[in-house]
Amino acid sequence: MEAAPLLFVLSLLLVVAGFAGTVLPGVPGTPLVFAGLFLAAWAEGFTKVGWFPLLLAGLLAATASAVDLLAAGLGARRVGASRLAIAGAAVGTVVGLFFGLPGLLAGPFAGALVGEWVARRDLPRAGKVGVATWLGFAVGTIVKLALAVAMVGVFAVAYLL
Repeated sequence: MEAAPLLFVLSLLLVVAGFAGTVLPGVPGTPLVFAGLFLAAWAEGFTKVGWFPLLLAGLLAATASAVDLLAAGLGARRVGASRLAIAGAAVGTVVGLFFGLPGLLAGPFAGALVGEWVARRDLPRAGKVGVATWLGFAVGTIVKLALAVAMVGVFAVAYLL
């Protein structure tokens, strides 16, 4: 089966958008990477990449999605953050999008700090919660990025073998 070049371009765009989504909140990064890989395999009629590598890539994508949901929250909960701190981290992350990379780095910290300060009026504690939330967000992002690279690696090995 001759693969349509347009499908490969679309699959590459999905993978690139997925990698961007691993660091941008609100963009489903690893599901987009998986969609791109699946589309590329489909374009080849699943002759080079079969069900097992795609299943493995799908499991990696599901794991990354779970990490995305848990990482920042676990960092915040580990130090006993209030619900306002967790909500503040989410708001700070979204607001941070509008300020580029500095906003993405500072938004979760600032949001958690403000949320915790409003909840408990204890600035040192709020700072600790902000740092823990930011560390959870950063670790989660690194893990998601590593899982996205692993997905592409699984696909590449299957494609080349």
